[in-house]
Amino acid sequence: MFLTLKVIDSQDNIVCTGSGEDFVDLVCKHTYQEGDRIELTASEEGCYINWQVDDALGAAFVYTTEKTVSYLIPFGEKRNGLSPKVFYGDRHYLYAEAARPDEIRAYRNLALNPADQHCDVACYPHATANVETRGEATFAAKNAIDGVRANLSHGRWPYHSWGINMQDDAVMRVDFGRRIKTDRVVLYTRCDFPHDNWWVQVTLSFSDGSSLDFPLEKSSRGHVLTFPEREITWIELGNLIKADDPSPFPALSQIEVYGTNVL
Repeated sequence: MFLTLKVIDSQDNIVCTGSGEDFVDLVCKHTYQEGDRIELTASEEGCYINWQVDDALGAAFVYTTEKTVSYLIPFGEKRNGLSPKVFYGDRHYLYAEAARPDEIRAYRNLALNPADQHCDVACYPHATANVETRGEATFAAKNAIDGVRANLSHGRWPYHSWGINMQDDAVMRVDFGRRIKTDRVVLYTRCDFPHDNWWVQVTLSFSDGSSLDFPLEKSSRGHVLTFPEREITWIELGNLIKADDPSPFPALSQIEVYGTNVL
């Protein structure tokens, strides 16, 4: 697989670029400006790729459904769900690498994607929701799949979360962009008590049409939800039943979906 990485400015000028067979890295000596984007192009569609859009963000194991994927560098309020070190300064290390067969076959958290974006992209896993508190970056659905489990406070990174704006009908979906098999989900609910409420029951709904209810308890530890293996393309978290508590603010810090790719 031939891979190309580019950094492109708001006027579509190429700031820096690199290419390689199965692997490409790029040292970009440039202070990012609003409108800059990172562009990854592969020679084929339907690829499993490890790519790092910034050295402070870390690598993401992703599946791309189109040959070209763009990552828009965030600025202003959109940075509040990210480490302040991400995309900062005038020297950045990016890379993309074709995933090895053993990585593709491995049983792993298939929901993990620190490079997810708050827009529709041909790069998975991808998190969306029918509500995000006040539309703020600190409460975006993508925060719950970035691998940061810190849940003892709320607000900016690393205490960002998926916030439901106090809506009882809140639903979050993780799309995988391909078929996977899963038998375990782990939820890290936000636990900034007494500011936060918590859920006593949630429902997992699957793309195969099935759904399962699970009881939860007041805990900062991961809630491990196991079930018979299902072959799916997406999973939803909904029917979120709050505890009888004065706080109206339950939230989700992280969702992990364990399984394997269907090859």
